Amino acid sequence: MTRHAPPHIGRDLPRRENPARLRGDGLFTADVALKDPLILHILRSPLAVARFDAPDTGAALDCAGVHAVHLGADMAGLGSLSVNPVLPMAHQPDFPLLAQDHVQAIGQPVAAILATTPEAGADAAELIDIDYDDTPGTEEPGKTDATTVAQNHWKSGDTGKAFSEAAHVVTAALNHPVLAPSPLEPRAISVQYHDDTGNLTIWHSTQTPHRSRGALAEILGIDARRLRVIAPDVGGAFGMKGSIYPEEVITVWAALHHRRNTRWTATRSEEFLSATHGRGLRSKGRLALDGDGRFLALEAQIEAPLGYWLSNSALIPAWNAARILPGGYDIAAVDISTTARLTPRPPMGIYRGAGHPEANALMERLAEKAARATGLDPLEIRARNLLRADQLPHDTATGNRLDSGDYASALALLRADGRYDDALARRDARRQAGELAGVGIGFYVEPSGEGWASARLTLGETWAEIASGSSSQGQSRATAFAQIAADALDLPLSAIAVRCGDTGTCPEGIGALASRSTPIGGSAVLAACRAAMARRTAGETGDITVDIRYENDGQAWGYGVFMAELGVDADTGTITPTRLSCIDDTGTIINPGLVRDQITGGMAQGLGEALMEQLIFDEDGQLLTGSLMDYALPRATDIPPLHIRSLQTPSPFNILGAKGVGEAGTIGAPIAILNAALDALAPLGVHDLTMPLTPFRVWQAINDTNQDSQT
Repeated sequence: MTRHAPPHIGRDLPRRENPARLRGDGLFTADVALKDPLILHILRSPLAVARFDAPDTGAALDCAGVHAVHLGADMAGLGSLSVNPVLPMAHQPDFPLLAQDHVQAIGQPVAAILATTPEAGADAAELIDIDYDDTPGTEEPGKTDATTVAQNHWKSGDTGKAFSEAAHVVTAALNHPVLAPSPLEPRAISVQYHDDTGNLTIWHSTQTPHRSRGALAEILGIDARRLRVIAPDVGGAFGMKGSIYPEEVITVWAALHHRRNTRWTATRSEEFLSATHGRGLRSKGRLALDGDGRFLALEAQIEAPLGYWLSNSALIPAWNAARILPGGYDIAAVDISTTARLTPRPPMGIYRGAGHPEANALMERLAEKAARATGLDPLEIRARNLLRADQLPHDTATGNRLDSGDYASALALLRADGRYDDALARRDARRQAGELAGVGIGFYVEPSGEGWASARLTLGETWAEIASGSSSQGQSRATAFAQIAADALDLPLSAIAVRCGDTGTCPEGIGALASRSTPIGGSAVLAACRAAMARRTAGETGDITVDIRYENDGQAWGYGVFMAELGVDADTGTITPTRLSCIDDTGTIINPGLVRDQITGGMAQGLGEALMEQLIFDEDGQLLTGSLMDYALPRATDIPPLHIRSLQTPSPFNILGAKGVGEAGTIGAPIAILNAALDALAPLGVHDLTMPLTPFRVWQAINDTNQDSQT
């Protein structure tokens, strides 16, 4: 067979999605043209916990441009949102679209105004009279005693014996800040009502169009075939757009109820207040070691806040933060527990990594403290305790199977490159000059999603079209899938068309979550191509269409190590990262440029968690960081140089051999930065800090230590 072009897999080819977006020709949800839509405006609770009587909406209804005002009673009969039960659930909280007589968190929707313009809806909301009673004891009866929603416990080996016989025991505790995912495009939904059929076409800024259609149909009690959900260009998601929100259900309900086109686009303030927040978990653990620095036993406890309602993936962070432990380390005895509880706050959800950074941070703080306790080099103690290549696949005590790789080789490569030793030399030189400088590392594992994905391939004589059940929100899915298909079908890249994100034209799929789309979605594309070529070889003529539902054999686990170099200004507490390095094994690489982009983007978000991002509520539940004036996001000038070197150990659990990479930066970078900061401050006696490492927090730690040393 004569190939039409060199192999496409493994080549750094340009993103095919870029030209249209650079020209401003992309289509985002708010760009969808609708005829005379009703614009939804949500009136939100100004209090965290209170009761209220029926609001007076008369003045609002008299406002020019206002079509309707709806209260909780109008939607009381609708269904609830399903929750992925990855942990055993004690009970499932309500999914309140509009509060009826009590509120449970600041920002909870209380009334829905439908108007011809956004301004008319906002003006009408000011005229709705609600008398809140927030005196103690006004919370919903029974809710205060039912805060635990889910928990689980895993145990293997004799941890008690290991700790009693250990030469060293180290402990660590971490409180992760609550974060706002902050995609460039906020949540948005546009709904077209079809008068002739009563059906709806829904443009939704989502990671999961098929899940959205199913959830909307179930909640509204209608046939899913009446709904077509399209995810057009999506300006970022990061897990925040993986579930359905009350505002989106209300928008679709209003289209059906009023037989009108409808639209809702969140403001940035609404995103801070009512979109799912990320992280916020608390973890603590202790690690037993023998005299040679071997890890003997791990005990860990995870506490996860949930907010007042549960998104579909609300339990994923609590589950991941526990079940990923002890990461890639070989520890015979473990005792791990996790608990997820309701809180009077906006909902918590998955955010790029979803429990992976939390598990990794705890394990790597313990590893760092173990190095200091034993006097071993931080790279050496990790290499001494990581699973060997010949131990993989490896079944963990929490029911996972680590697939493939050579974990210690990533550490060895960091040293072989000279970067680790050079970093230590630069640190020591700065210290000799009187500066506070540190080097920190963080090993990590990154599980990809599991389960199934779909692909439909239509193959002509000189062309092919792929329709995928996956979706895209910036990962250049069309580029990667076209590269896979071009090689499998022996066609030029330009002959491959790729569609995704449309329930009307694409096969059903889970969507884009948990770094699953290339390992599983890409494997589905490859399987469809192979099936089509087999039919072509068998003599079938004309256009061939193949539908594939591909299921992987288990999760593909990427892994790697981050290293951070930084300096600390002792007078102000300001941390300045100077270099970051990453060695990453992502299995089969389809496009090296896309891998670099994913690691770089994740690193920037990881740096944000480590140094500056945090949502803060006061004791009354009021959000104090509700805008970009108060909530700090990393800027381009905050990002240090990043050196990336990729390894490729194919996963045996999918036919493409690919592993996830989208979350690597958020998993490995924060703990490497934290470890580096504490390395810099260790000479002063500062051994623990809580992220984010803001200048004030660091300065306060230095000042407190100085005061202690003087007393």
